[in-house]
Amino acid sequence: MTDSRSLPRFAWLSLFAAITTLVLKTLAWVLTGSVGMLSDALETLVNLAGAGLAIMMLTIAARPADEDHPYGHGKAEYFSSGVEGALILFGALGIGTTAVQRLLVPRALEQVSVGLTLAGVAAAINLVVAIVLMRAGRQHGSPTLEANARHLYTDVLTTLGVFAGVVAVGMSGVLWIDPVVALLVSAGILWTGLGIVRRAITGLMDTALPPHEREALSRALGPHVVAPVQVHALRSRQSGTRRFVSMHVLVPGDWTVQRGHELLERIETDIGRVIPNVSVLTHLESLDDPASWDDMALDRSQPPTAAR
Repeated sequence: MTDSRSLPRFAWLSLFAAITTLVLKTLAWVLTGSVGMLSDALETLVNLAGAGLAIMMLTIAARPADEDHPYGHGKAEYFSSGVEGALILFGALGIGTTAVQRLLVPRALEQVSVGLTLAGVAAAINLVVAIVLMRAGRQHGSPTLEANARHLYTDVLTTLGVFAGVVAVGMSGVLWIDPVVALLVSAGILWTGLGIVRRAITGLMDTALPPHEREALSRALGPHVVAPVQVHALRSRQSGTRRFVSMHVLVPGDWTVQRGHELLERIETDIGRVIPNVSVLTHLESLDDPASWDDMALDRSQPPTAAR
């Protein structure tokens, strides 16, 4: 089982990386005067803000369930990834605006080799941190860490694109290449931001478990759902690192309570083995009672109004 209290330490790693790379990229921009380098540095400011927010939200998400939040605080992670996505969108617009201005008023680049070296070191740092965060995010099912990692991967690609643009300007002397590269970088960042925002929204909308976990759930149920046992009203949702599954299990009416209880215990145990951090809610019903078929939908069917 994932200990969500350990997740903020990964966000701290992202914060330290953002501070380091921001210094390196800012120096690269100051030395070269490249608008591409400036766009790269501005994106790192978004990384810095996102990392700080991630620390805050992961800390909140790790809090245990309480009277006001009986299902825990896991959804705080979606606020973090959503805000980070929004910050990325604003950053992309700012980069695009700066690139258009430089396209209209070109400027020669300076100290290109030193600037490229600093940018290369920053890209290497971001790549290492992105790999660590992505592995941790997937292992622990954390949307915040995954969003942070995807942003850092985008940052690495951004730096590589800027690197290529600056080299092209230095070799050809064509100044408009630099702002054009910055515009392409802006478009790529915009696409990444939209994807992160979309995922945050789907998480807040109580989206079902991902396909591979639903398949695992089906396999876990398989050995138990054999005639005459049936299952309906099977539902799932995810909240940060926490998963929730509920279902109604129908058994013959002449089964004892003990026999039905033992079946539910086996079902819940087997689901817990294949899906991490899952809370399973089972409801036992009789196959022989017509009322058992009235609650398959989200809202229970209303009985017909008695004739007056």
